[in-house]
Amino acid sequence: MNTRILLSFFLTLTLYQQITCARPIALIYRGPAACKGCSESIATLLKDKYKIVYAGPREKVDVNADTLSTAKLYVQPGGGDLDEIWPHVRQYASPIRKYIKNGGRYLGICLGGYLAGTEPGFDLLPGKGQTDQYITSKGAVVTSEIDTVVPLLWRGKLRHVYFQDGTRFDLDRTAAPTEILATYTNGKIAAAVQDLGKGRIGMVGPHPEADKEWYAMYKLKNPDGMMSFDLFYDLVETLMA
Repeated sequence: MNTRILLSFFLTLTLYQQITCARPIALIYRGPAACKGCSESIATLLKDKYKIVYAGPREKVDVNADTLSTAKLYVQPGGGDLDEIWPHVRQYASPIRKYIKNGGRYLGICLGGYLAGTEPGFDLLPGKGQTDQYITSKGAVVTSEIDTVVPLLWRGKLRHVYFQDGTRFDLDRTAAPTEILATYTNGKIAAAVQDLGKGRIGMVGPHPEADKEWYAMYKLKNPDGMMSFDLFYDLVETLMA
């Protein structure tokens, strides 16, 4: 084998290794619609398996068809009041819907979960699916918007997760394949994955990504004696499967 052919072979092999070893992109919204530190907490948990790219009006890239096309996963973190933040994100609705229907993955946490619905929201839930406040549902054990810890049945096991006015999901399970990961103790859906077109939507009302600093800020303790990171990873792995 002559030198030119050998060099070409090694250059091709190197490029192939770079492509195949490259981590997939997780595009995480960061901006006025996200709570302080929420985007970063999610990034911390994803950074070992994904290349993190923050997107938003003040970032190097925004959320649009081009940036979404590069992402394996799009994450909409928790944030403020739904009606107040909607003007900041309404322009993302159409490209996000198209992204998911073409095979993308959407992860919505708390506010990001609310935004999966339509009142207002990105209109991501198949059929008659909708989102609403857990605290207003019959039998809710938390009935105010304070930061607290809420009990869940996650895959049938009692767990406790950081919570601040989190979402409940009223899903149309006849409209698309649906996997329920967790319910609140009153039976309302707290975490689920549902198909939309060729893609999937992962949603959770509480904050399994919350770390020790979140709990310390409001002098909260998790009765499980540990963080809920395993629940976060379970949701992500189910979404990406």
